[in-house]
Amino acid sequence: MRRYLVLAMGSALSIPAASHAQSNKSGDPDTRAAAVEKQMTDAERVTITHGIMAVPFGTTKLPEGLLLGAGYVEGIPRLGVPALTETDASLGVSYVGGLRGDGATALPSGLAMGATWDPDLIGRGGATIAGEAQAKGFNVLLAGGINLVRDPRGGRNFEYLGEDPLHSGLLGGAAIAGIQSRHVMSTVKHFAINAVETGRQFHNAVIGDSALRMSDLLAFEIAIERGNPGSVMCAYNRVNGASACGNDALLNGVLKRDWGYKGFVMSDWGAVHGLDFAVKGLDQQSGAQLDAKLYFGAELAEAARRDKRYKARLTDMNRRILRSMYAVGIDTYPPAKAPIDIAANARVAQDVAEQGIVLLRNRDVLPLAAKAQRIAVIGGFADSGVLSGGGSSQVQGVGGPVVAIPTVGGPFAAVLAQSYQRSSPLEAIVARVPKADVVFRSGRYIADAVAAAKKADVAIVFATQWMTEGLDAPDLSLPDGQDALVSAVAEANPNTIVVLETGSQVVMPWLEKTAAVLEAWYPGARGGEAIAAILFGDVNPSGRLPVTFPASVDQLPRPKLPGSDTVEPNFLGYGKPGQTLDIDYNVEGADVGYRWFAKRHAAPLFPFGFGLSYTRFEHGPLTIVPGAAPVARFAVTNTGKRSGADVGQVYLTGTPAGDATRLVGFSKVTLKPGEKRILEVPIDPRLLATWKDGRWDMAAGTYRFAVGSSAADLETPVASGFLARKW
Repeated sequence: MRRYLVLAMGSALSIPAASHAQSNKSGDPDTRAAAVEKQMTDAERVTITHGIMAVPFGTTKLPEGLLLGAGYVEGIPRLGVPALTETDASLGVSYVGGLRGDGATALPSGLAMGATWDPDLIGRGGATIAGEAQAKGFNVLLAGGINLVRDPRGGRNFEYLGEDPLHSGLLGGAAIAGIQSRHVMSTVKHFAINAVETGRQFHNAVIGDSALRMSDLLAFEIAIERGNPGSVMCAYNRVNGASACGNDALLNGVLKRDWGYKGFVMSDWGAVHGLDFAVKGLDQQSGAQLDAKLYFGAELAEAARRDKRYKARLTDMNRRILRSMYAVGIDTYPPAKAPIDIAANARVAQDVAEQGIVLLRNRDVLPLAAKAQRIAVIGGFADSGVLSGGGSSQVQGVGGPVVAIPTVGGPFAAVLAQSYQRSSPLEAIVARVPKADVVFRSGRYIADAVAAAKKADVAIVFATQWMTEGLDAPDLSLPDGQDALVSAVAEANPNTIVVLETGSQVVMPWLEKTAAVLEAWYPGARGGEAIAAILFGDVNPSGRLPVTFPASVDQLPRPKLPGSDTVEPNFLGYGKPGQTLDIDYNVEGADVGYRWFAKRHAAPLFPFGFGLSYTRFEHGPLTIVPGAAPVARFAVTNTGKRSGADVGQVYLTGTPAGDATRLVGFSKVTLKPGEKRILEVPIDPRLLATWKDGRWDMAAGTYRFAVGSSAADLETPVASGFLARKW
């Protein structure tokens, strides 16, 4: 309880005081940055304001001995300014199509991390991958993906943490703090409202200021407060007409003025469209080969010589970048090639996977008994490995993918291959029951899978949904006819268990035919072992959904995917010259995910926060301690016969203006059978307020709260009175 309060109200993972003092031994970051910037020559002032994509691409000549990765920003040795060596991403050190010839530990996908509801564990994961990055020679991780999941078809949903701003903000901040505790700089991305990939270079997210402040921007605000990232990465898309990387209202207005952010804004790779982006708030042009030209080099220097605005801006750009270097300590603790404890890091990845797997259905078939004699394992390349998402965040272990299925040709073929981690669920199951008769069928032929299922005591179907950066899913079905496969196997064997490895939400037309369903997401480096541990009860499932699973696309704010009939799918996101695409997010506004369903009184397939266990829990009673920093106090009791972890979730259910549904706090706790724990969860007043006339406005009156096990399963609300506040 006390640990959670620290996580929620301060940094999610504290940097040791001794390390912090050492990294600032020459003065505070702002003072150091100003002093170094004053010593720069005019030529040096445009050195760290731009970088290249650090892979062979186009005609750009790479520096000799360059560490291949996402990006490289040249340093200034004369002034002791280190180069920035950048790697993707939130899930581990990117594989970059195998160009470096090495592997890294793959954490489970962002949604799997979100399903843990455990900031401390996510902080450990961040520190783990940062340690690997530093040992490989990198000092920047392009991590911290926290865009809200507004559309389950979004291609990058697997990189993000969920649909709720508090949940994503707290977990995202924990990941960032964990990364930077190892003196590796982290970004937070993609700022802002990067919800789909269709036409990502030009589509325009249209949304009102109030709705944006109370949803996607609030997630960023909380993550920045908790994690203090060195950099914010802006998005490809437009927001209310202006490119996100040249959006004066977002970058200069919200981020730097309103939030007082002291770090720097780097562009996404290929997201800069003009020199004027500098005066609109962008501090660094990244991956310049993908832009039409280098704007933040000689052209910026010339503009600074003739225009006072650009001169002042260039000074600020350099100071912000330097400040982040010094605040994180990448100058004092430079990266150095070193051995990596792959086994220890894989254990962290497995911990995340085990806590992130969500048990969605169980008709008393799980956990499986070790004495199970005949098991049919079907589909999903379960004999080889577990699925991972495509694009820049692709991580693979030593030896590369065990299976790689091409999906496109051309220069991006390697990063867009449907690739599998070297962690076989089949092997993990066989190891758990070595005397059982375990057979595998690929699922290519339904008749073959059905024949095997009929002979088995239990059939375990692995169903996959590959998703990737650059491309959205056309619908919510399982691809390659897998829905038909699951349905046929379930009809043949009533003890059919479905293990889903998906990048986002899917529909389940076969659900009622199955005995059990596990959502394993993309479970990472030790995903096979984690799945087996849940199936056989070595680990009691404690994952809770970070997103709402709709029953059909008809329940979505936009049943038809915007641009699906006008924009040609393209990994880079370019359209035809002059092509436009407006996406109206005012339809749902701040009511993302479960809030949309609550507002419409619609029943989803599975609600946000849902997840079953092999034991049972009771919540309450709930009391609210009002005040400037209100606190929710409630009990969680394990009423079952097994130890297990539960997530107590507190929701706002009503305000003086009427009904409302908002997550305002949560805490994950592990309890023995019969154990009861009193939890105290702080409530951020912003979650009780509305954004109005440029500030938070909290009306006086009665507010109702409830505690429960999901957004749709809440106890009788309790009421508490609050005074009016504006800030």
